[in-house]
Amino acid sequence: MPSDLQRPFYHRLSHTLLSLGILAVAIYLGQDILVPLAMAGLLAVLLRPVENKLVSWGVHKIMAISLAILLAIIVLSGVAIFLSTQLSEFTDDIPKLKRNIHDAYNDVRRWVKQQYNVSYRQQEQYVKKAQAETLDSLQGTETLGMITGPLTTLFLLPIYTFLLLYYRTMLLHFVIVLFAEEHGKRVWEVLSEIKGVIQSYVVGLLTETACVAALNAIGLLALGIEYAVLLSVIAAILNLIPYIGGLVATALTVIIATVNNPEASSIIGVFVVFIIVQFIDNNVLVPLIVASKVRINALVSIVGVLVGGALAGVSGMFLSIPAIAMMKVIFDRVEGMQAWGVFLGDQTPEQPGNRLFRLSRRLRTRGQQT
Repeated sequence: MPSDLQRPFYHRLSHTLLSLGILAVAIYLGQDILVPLAMAGLLAVLLRPVENKLVSWGVHKIMAISLAILLAIIVLSGVAIFLSTQLSEFTDDIPKLKRNIHDAYNDVRRWVKQQYNVSYRQQEQYVKKAQAETLDSLQGTETLGMITGPLTTLFLLPIYTFLLLYYRTMLLHFVIVLFAEEHGKRVWEVLSEIKGVIQSYVVGLLTETACVAALNAIGLLALGIEYAVLLSVIAAILNLIPYIGGLVATALTVIIATVNNPEASSIIGVFVVFIIVQFIDNNVLVPLIVASKVRINALVSIVGVLVGGALAGVSGMFLSIPAIAMMKVIFDRVEGMQAWGVFLGDQTPEQPGNRLFRLSRRLRTRGQQT
């Protein structure tokens, strides 16, 4: 029977595309189950060292897992309380914010009338039509799902995390015995590398988020922007969504800063702060903290984030990068799949020491000899 490498390329490509299609459909249809499970998997990998440390101190396994999850809940609750206190200050100024928005809205209406000769009545009709379409899109079961979905995830997350940590050995054994005995060592190496990649990615991501929030806060406080701390934290959280989150955070901060202080110097200052922070994040924090283990090129990252968002919303966008990193580890280790690992990675044939570089050099040398 011919091996996978001996099959025609179109045969292998059709199987690959079919597998990707089935996987995408499964994620889209089962996102209510798969997304909380994937989030719990990331949390379980992150809490594994904590559980291991507690067990080494003589704590029973069940108690160690419970304490590790309790620690995570306390940390997340602290962040939530901090955000709620900041939001309470924001809500106190909502009347002032409404007045500023109303004034800005009137200014925009006058500008549109002067520039495009659109009457106030026509503008109102356009606005009412947009509001009606928005309300129609939010009615029905989708709105209920938007509300109950996060609540269900919060309820299931600690349960899934506990069970994944408790049955970790059984699940690893299950994955290993799926393959032939001669492949057991390689499968174990892949699983160990995936664990290291995910652990480093999650820890690095949390560290990067804290640094971005601090840098944003310093810059916005120096400019005297209202709600600087709240906006900095929100921007850092949105930055967890690669590439797209930073743009959304910048736009949101500029809008709120413009409403509260429409001076051009403040708006330009906010842009400058976010550009500097994004430059530091992309060129210093990400390469040193996050990308040391997750070597994914920018093109695949952006496409992966968009595909993840289309399949599973914001959670899919967040989970896309670790999912791609896991696939790259698998592709690099599985015979016949190395080409896909190259496609996901960020190395080019021009880099010395790269396998592709050596192959390209041999091909060029062979061409010169002939």
